[in-house]
Amino acid sequence: MTAEPLLQLTGVDVRYGGVHAVHGLDLAVAPGETAVLIGANGAGKSSVLHTIIGTVRAAAGRVLYRGEDISRYSTNHRARHGIRLSPEGRRVFATLSVEDNVLSGCHGSRRDGRKETVDWLFSTFPLLAQRRRQPAGTLSGGQQQIVAIARALAAAPDLLLLDEPFLGLSPIAIRDTSAAIRQVQQRGTAILLSEQMARPALKLADRGYVLRTGTLRRSGTVAEIRDLALAEDYL
Repeated sequence: MTAEPLLQLTGVDVRYGGVHAVHGLDLAVAPGETAVLIGANGAGKSSVLHTIIGTVRAAAGRVLYRGEDISRYSTNHRARHGIRLSPEGRRVFATLSVEDNVLSGCHGSRRDGRKETVDWLFSTFPLLAQRRRQPAGTLSGGQQQIVAIARALAAAPDLLLLDEPFLGLSPIAIRDTSAAIRQVQQRGTAILLSEQMARPALKLADRGYVLRTGTLRRSGTVAEIRDLALAEDYL
């Protein structure tokens, strides 16, 4: 990695009571880069993302953002400074309209530029405009995933965390979600996505990290980790 990291984890441990979920993890994401965290269910991927956003505190190690140690900062502080999470399982507000779901993501963001960002979302993702008034809970799983990603993008983050964006989706929905992620990449947003479905995730990423039971097995360019990542996909 040649650019100064936007995000850097050094020696991060995550524990839940007596469970050691993540062991001494080192990870970095450069500005504008897409990195993927590959691992089977239970490998610790979600724990890593929640440690970055601050809903889980690291038991050891440091989380650096723009060179600053944010390990003890609140989730709100991290969100206000440009980190947003689209959680596993989409979790849209089912009874709210698509538009209101997207606008809810603006909470805590700067007012200047907010309208420009929301206008960009509705022009970039036609689904949002077509289903603007429709309750989000009535959409298909793939459509809800795009709404969830748009909600996380509404605050114009510099770093977007995507937790299992392809979970439970059909091949067509995976294709559409991948296309949405590519639009985000073109905007220059850095992305860290966790996935157990390695094949579609690797097509989107510049580099990757392979986790097994909380331990980093390999990291490097997509070409360097591909074989091990695909093996994890079938475990």
